[in-house]
Amino acid sequence: MNEPEAQHAALLAAVRWNADGLVPVIAQDARNGQVLMLAWMNAEALLTTLHEDMGTYWSRSRQALWRKGETSGHIQHLVDMRLDCDGDTILMRVIQEGPACHTGAQTCFFLGQPGKNGWQHQAPPPGNILDGLQATLHHRRAADPGQSYVAQLLHGGQDRILKKVGEEATEFVIACKNHASKQIVAEAADLLFHLMVALEERELHIDDVLGELARREGVSGLEEKAARRPRA
Repeated sequence: MNEPEAQHAALLAAVRWNADGLVPVIAQDARNGQVLMLAWMNAEALLTTLHEDMGTYWSRSRQALWRKGETSGHIQHLVDMRLDCDGDTILMRVIQEGPACHTGAQTCFFLGQPGKNGWQHQAPPPGNILDGLQATLHHRRAADPGQSYVAQLLHGGQDRILKKVGEEATEFVIACKNHASKQIVAEAADLLFHLMVALEERELHIDDVLGELARREGVSGLEEKAARRPRA
């Protein structure tokens, strides 16, 4: 047995497969932490996912492998995979392209706490505060500039927004030089806020930035910087 085969054998042996040779897998958005879906893997699906860096599962209904997004195009790029302490559940962090649910919802978990009318369809909560803030910024595009600071910036155009980004970056640098912890945090928040406004003006999302950071995870910063350096 060669080294890769030995590594795969050890990896598979650590998993507590159920009686059908399957293990549940939770897919989580690596950018914002949102739980996307739960599916099943057998040994072949697990190894295929690792080899191809694409979410691949086992369909219990079809009794066959299925690659997430093979028909819809809503594929999952593998960031990393983790086994829980009991060895019977896998957490897979992914970059999800498009919605994760076959219904078109962002996540499969869109039914809220049941009441007298049963489970209620609800919009999923934001994966984190940045996700929620970006949604708010997007909605403020249509707001009255006389009533909304964000609308003022967006209606003012890119130059006005970038001027604010520059001002906030300078204030952040000054706060750091002054070693003022509370001011550093406040100025960092202001800078991040205005960066997100600039992203919104370009019709980009903070998840695009987080996705890029997730893709770089595990890569040496020096190597990543070298890869972006123009070739002579």
